[in-house]
Amino acid sequence: MTGNHQTLALALFSAFIAVTLGITTWVSRDRHGSAEEFYVGGRLFSPMENGFAIAGDYMSAASFLGISGLIALFGYDGLLYSVGFLVAWLVVLLLVAELVRNCGRFTLADVVAARMRERPVRIAAGTSSVTVSVLYLVAQMVGAGSLVALLLGQNGEAARAWTVIGVGALMVIYVSLGGMRATTWIQIVKAVLLLGGTVALTVLVLLRFHGDFDRLLLTAAERSGHGAAFLAPGLKYGGDWTARCDFMSLGLALVLGTAGLPHILSRFYTVPTARAARRSVVWSIGLIGGFYLMTIVLGFGAAAIVGPDAVRASNAAGNTAVPLLALDLGGGAGSTGGTVLFAVVAAVAFATILAVVAGITLASSASVAHDLYASLRRRHTDPRGEVAVARFAAVGVGAVAIGLGLLARDLNVAFLVGLAFAVAASANLPVLLYSLFWRNFTTRGAVWAVYGGLIPAVALVVLSPVVSGSPESLFPAADFQVFPLQNPGLVSIPLGFLAGWLGTLTSGERPDEAKHAETEVRSLTGAGAA
Repeated sequence: MTGNHQTLALALFSAFIAVTLGITTWVSRDRHGSAEEFYVGGRLFSPMENGFAIAGDYMSAASFLGISGLIALFGYDGLLYSVGFLVAWLVVLLLVAELVRNCGRFTLADVVAARMRERPVRIAAGTSSVTVSVLYLVAQMVGAGSLVALLLGQNGEAARAWTVIGVGALMVIYVSLGGMRATTWIQIVKAVLLLGGTVALTVLVLLRFHGDFDRLLLTAAERSGHGAAFLAPGLKYGGDWTARCDFMSLGLALVLGTAGLPHILSRFYTVPTARAARRSVVWSIGLIGGFYLMTIVLGFGAAAIVGPDAVRASNAAGNTAVPLLALDLGGGAGSTGGTVLFAVVAAVAFATILAVVAGITLASSASVAHDLYASLRRRHTDPRGEVAVARFAAVGVGAVAIGLGLLARDLNVAFLVGLAFAVAASANLPVLLYSLFWRNFTTRGAVWAVYGGLIPAVALVVLSPVVSGSPESLFPAADFQVFPLQNPGLVSIPLGFLAGWLGTLTSGERPDEAKHAETEVRSLTGAGAA
């Protein structure tokens, strides 16, 4: 990239960082240190504000950079991510949002522990939440490294490493100083910027083809080198049974995983009522739906205008397709329009990463402090002390995410998020649904459901081609691959549900009818909700 690209984009990066740090400083002046203020912003956000914040939390680097890159490289098969991410919200709206808001206070474990023995359930749910959050954070770190490496015109390891470290440091500052209130306003600002940038690029792509979407698709197919196969299923997930099972596994993980993501579930606690939580989801579905439809245009636009070969040459996983598309739409390298548009898109993508990592870090630090720390101490914890632990936990989670982000720097960010969704759907969704809807569910069933999904999901990823056994693996020189699929969801999600069922059947504990009745009334009516 030219010096103009770098100067302008870095100026926009700096402006966004300055604004978000200003928001964090402003919010931190008014905080009174309570757990409710730190974890859920005092439950003071309106449905519209929370809807924008949910959209900001959900429209991550995987969505903006990764999905468009996958569509640019693999055509129709890349659409699975867009469709899966969008359809998942129907599960959230119909099964989870209102009930979770009524039953919990701060975390997923609050919902499950309402009718179980608290300590084992909180330790299990807290462990799972932190694992999912760290996997999700890794994807954002990889996206940040790819983006800034492109901006600086350097593919060297040092530039990408320092980018990942810088993003990690910023997310710790946002969370430890501002808590949920600062994080929410950062996500709202980011959602507006991202939607504005995406609309502008979509309009420019359609204008390039005079509004003829058919012509856009045909041009993309021609430039792909695959012809009509680019617009048909099977380019990435076709062929042998392994690829087809991977396709089903990924689809299952994407559709079911959203309802188990800790940073999404925690957003339902930031509004005053369950009705407001449901209205928040309706707002977010509208915003997210429009965004994912536009990523389809951007993906095929990158294939038609930039070309898959140029995208792959810049970043093998396709993570830089959208910035390259913006450069071309603005007039090409060296042009003023190209420089400005590239810089704006790069800054928006960077804003996306910073906002999402702040939300995920807050959710994971809440799980560490509110679930793990409080449970392991075995006695009542002062709320201010718990918040202090959460701030330190943000530093620890950030350090782990930075280390893994440096390790996974060559993987597609949307693919990495697919792994996080698989773990969330395997470990968190079974225990959540059983707790809300199964009268006879017991403590053993809850613990088995979490570990019965979490352990197989993580183990299968470690033993899959993602980690070893192929040139694209994390450790290409090693080969301890046993499991053939890249995404474990097809196996681990049913195992999570099965383990919860078996744990309940083999438990000697009698279900507490009174607690179940109380939870049922509370979940459906909101009576007694925090």
